[in-house]
Amino acid sequence: MGTRTYGGQTAERRREQRRIELLDAALEIIGERGFPALTVAGLCARAGLNERYYYESFKDREAVLAAVAGRVTDEVVAAMGAAASAVAPPRTPRAIAGAALRAAVELVTDDPRKARVLFLEAPLSPELAGRRRETVRPFVRLMLEQTDAGRELGTERAEFLGTFLVGGVAETVTAWLRADRPTPRDALIEQLTDLFTLVADGARRDSAAAALPRRERAGA
Repeated sequence: MGTRTYGGQTAERRREQRRIELLDAALEIIGERGFPALTVAGLCARAGLNERYYYESFKDREAVLAAVAGRVTDEVVAAMGAAASAVAPPRTPRAIAGAALRAAVELVTDDPRKARVLFLEAPLSPELAGRRRETVRPFVRLMLEQTDAGRELGTERAEFLGTFLVGGVAETVTAWLRADRPTPRDALIEQLTDLFTLVADGARRDSAAAALPRRERAGA
């Protein structure tokens, strides 16, 4: 038997479309009024869907927030990857980091709803707090792949430094948003790039020094 369709769409495709509509509506509600404003009735009304369709995709409000934050994260990672890949030679670590950071910051600040979801609302969720490392990992993996840091520093140390840097960027952008953007956005991006470059360069120098023979390191 073939897959049944309705209006030219399979049941699975219609279910996925309803989920997308719910997520679009959730981004509007959370991004405009915050997570406490999200209710099942309000979400379904905004999406123009019957409440029974909410439960075919989500078990609770936390699951909705996680899905919205995950979708924004995927958008940011994709934008960073595209920007980093487009850097013309010479592809220095600073140029790559700067392009990726610019893409990320511009994406979430051009749409304040996404910035609010990712940096102001999601961190307050107990459920998402336990998954924070999983959320950070795509950013770290991207930076390792684009800058060859894993090869130069060793994967374990590169992941540690990447997690530290990505967490620092998130906290810095959060503080910038909460302070009503006292620093021009271009200056913020430049400062974040400086931070990435400073830490990465220092780590590479330390790794290179550690690889030298003891007597050479001592200046003998």
